[in-house]
Parts: sequence; structure tokens; C-alpha cells
Amino acid sequence: MQRKTKSLLQEINEVIPTKNKQVVIESRGQHVIHTVINLIGLLYETYDQEIALDLHRRLLISIKNQDPKKFLTGMKRAKSNENI
Repeated sequence: MQRKTKSLLQEINEVIPTKNKQVVIESRGQHVIHTVINLIGLLYETYDQEIALDLHRRLLISIKNQDPKKFLTGMKRAKSNENI
């Protein structure tokens, strides 16, 4: 007989009452938005304008499409341009 187990995160999410879930979602959303804003600033500090703009665009597209591959491809390209 196989025993069903839950991850710790699943357990915690089930314990949070519904009203508090809205607060958790709002808080996590704010943290994610601030983190992305800081990351975009870091892109422009680290890379020249053209590469930073490309990475900025790729980041937003990756979030929109829920697929990090586009951003990771841009990062690899930026890294290879740095080595030249």
C-alpha cells in the first residue's frame, strides 16, 4: 500500500485560511514585482543599453509566456558577447 505524502509547502498552504490567502498573494506579488524591478535596474547597470534592453524585453516575455527559456537564451548570448 502506497502512502500519500504532501510537501511542506502544500501543508502550509492548506493551513492558511482563505482570507489570509489574499494577504499572502498580495504580499508575494509585491515581493516579486520589487524583485523584478531591481533585476531590471541591475541589467541596465551591468550591460550596455542595447543588451540590457534586449534582456529586459526577454524577461517580460518570459514572465508573460511563463517560460524562462527566452530570458536564459538572452543571458547566454550576453555572456558570450562579454567573452569576445
